[in-house]
Amino acid sequence: MTTHPLQPIAIKSQSQAVNFKALPPLSLYIHIPWCVRKCPYCDFNSHEVRGVFPEKEYVAALIRDLEMALPLIWGRKVYTVFFGGGTPSLLSGESVVEILRQVRMLLPLALDAEITLEANPGTVEAARFAAYRDAGVNRLSMGIQSFNDTHLQALGRIHSADEAKRAIAIAQQHFDNLNLDLMYALPKQTLDEALQDVQTALSFAPQHLSCYHLTLEPNTLFHRNPPLLPDDDASSDMQQRIEVLLAAHGYQHYETSAFAQPKRRAKHNLNYWQFGDYLGIGAGAHSKLSFPDQIIRQARYKQPQAYMQQVTKDAPIQIENEVSRDELGFEFMMNALRLNEGFDSVLFQERTSLPLLIIQRELADAERRGLLTRDHQRIVPTKMGQRFLNDLLEIFIRGKK
Repeated sequence: MTTHPLQPIAIKSQSQAVNFKALPPLSLYIHIPWCVRKCPYCDFNSHEVRGVFPEKEYVAALIRDLEMALPLIWGRKVYTVFFGGGTPSLLSGESVVEILRQVRMLLPLALDAEITLEANPGTVEAARFAAYRDAGVNRLSMGIQSFNDTHLQALGRIHSADEAKRAIAIAQQHFDNLNLDLMYALPKQTLDEALQDVQTALSFAPQHLSCYHLTLEPNTLFHRNPPLLPDDDASSDMQQRIEVLLAAHGYQHYETSAFAQPKRRAKHNLNYWQFGDYLGIGAGAHSKLSFPDQIIRQARYKQPQAYMQQVTKDAPIQIENEVSRDELGFEFMMNALRLNEGFDSVLFQERTSLPLLIIQRELADAERRGLLTRDHQRIVPTKMGQRFLNDLLEIFIRGKK
């Protein structure tokens, strides 16, 4: 998203656009913007650590940011918490303890809340993982990407294959809910190498696997200097063979890139895909918040120093705008159609406050083209719709114009 130096604004212009009887579930996202080294494929808001990063000052800013946001979510229960980055595992155990202590003091956190922290295998310490678990983190997500040293080097990762395996073993001593991130269609990767990565991951029997196709995102080093990648046929073959392999091991392919053992789906991500609400705090964090008569989106200042400075002025929000009635149909479908099992028809009205009738023309077009199926209860992307998700979503983009 392109950002501009705007102050938060009061939003009244479209207050009649929606009319919620009940608000969606709420999640909390906490962004840690630093990493040891910026990967050439990464388009997230991450910044290389230069010397020692200002951990105490940043934690204080996060807590103050949360305090200032309370009037927007007053009294609403939080069902999931997610520490994302960057590399959240750069944080000390003491910092995670303090952040979660303040979260519990300031918010009604669900007793069974899923609390996830992303970790880089190159920043693993056994004592730190134990501290995270003691603080209340109950789900760990590890950015493995590959178990092949040649591919790890091409991706600019700071860990080796052996370090990745060691990190997983340490993590499993402290967490019984573990996600491993893998990427395929890597520079010069063969089908056998892609499948071997998945086989190695399966040897650890993680509760959840995220398998992403490497894409060349704008504003990344790979986009400016593209590496030699497998062609479309080869990468499609990798995707299909990975899906078959994971299904054979009992993993449910429930979202475009997500595979889970039974009852181990990522609750935080499911809330995104089901168009739930989320408050994002930290540098560059985004929020989507519903009110009885409107939905707003916010974005914090991206640069860590600028963010911390703005927090001291009680003004961390750089952009704030209302989601218009015309945008809601596409925004909902952009998320919900990532779910391979689709969604209950009533969820559309529950999460947008609008009748499903407003996208009937687009639904009929997508059904006619064989990209989704529907009945009175569910709307589900077909196998072809899953494969050509961008084509499916384009129908709803056209609909909002």
